[in-house]
Amino acid sequence: KWKSLYQIQGERKRIMRETCSKYKSNNRRIITPYHVSRIFVEDKYRVLYCEVPKAGCSNWKRVLMVLNGLASSTKDIQHNTVHYGNYLKRLDGFDHKGIYHRLNTYTKMLFIREPFEKLVSAFRDKFEHPNNYYHPVFGKAIISRYRVNATKEALRTGSGVKFTEFIQYLLDVHRPVGMDIHWDHVNRLCSPCLIDYDFVGKFESMEEDANFFLHLIGAPQNLTFPKFKDRHSNDERTTTKITQEYFAQLSPSQRQQSYDFYYMDYLMFNYSKP
Repeated sequence: KWKSLYQIQGERKRIMRETCSKYKSNNRRIITPYHVSRIFVEDKYRVLYCEVPKAGCSNWKRVLMVLNGLASSTKDIQHNTVHYGNYLKRLDGFDHKGIYHRLNTYTKMLFIREPFEKLVSAFRDKFEHPNNYYHPVFGKAIISRYRVNATKEALRTGSGVKFTEFIQYLLDVHRPVGMDIHWDHVNRLCSPCLIDYDFVGKFESMEEDANFFLHLIGAPQNLTFPKFKDRHSNDERTTTKITQEYFAQLSPSQRQQSYDFYYMDYLMFNYSKP
């Protein structure tokens, strides 16, 4: 079993490197704190984890906290503790020497997810539930820019953004609000052409990949990757079928443009065109 998982890893890294050498000419670029700002550090087992939202990141942070001795079990850690507790260090918090030392000696990993599925998951999480950041900041701007005859109430609260409006915002080169980590490219968040990741896991094979990774770093035997859904646990997880339902609301050209938008992620992580 391990042998086939080693082979899968080799293949994923090969495709990633080939895509980088074909499309990116930044081999000589200096790694700055900005490039490593999404990378979490676990010093005890020497792990660097690049956070990709909507690809198991809350549960990965729980695992890192257990590895670090900050909690005895992943089950005991609340969502807010994971995201707002600041228990885990980020790599950009170290000086130049500390950053390079860890990049050169720690096991660097990231977990990714099919780009459209990840996008729909983010949309459902941020716009279909009450949210006191995404509605006023993104929702208001999106509704006022893309909704004809928006009601005063919609403009006031920013709630009720439609998927079609969200996609208009995403594809707009003159976006009324900036990008957000929840729908940015993995390519941009984790700089895989600049940082040579040792392990590339996929959300679609999370359990197998995650437990293989824990085996590789010599994690305690009783630590396994948690299966629970972190937020809105009563909602069905975003699946291929649900993703198709959302994308069916778009025009063919919007679907094509959305694919073009995530083209590098599709290519680099070997996901077939939906």
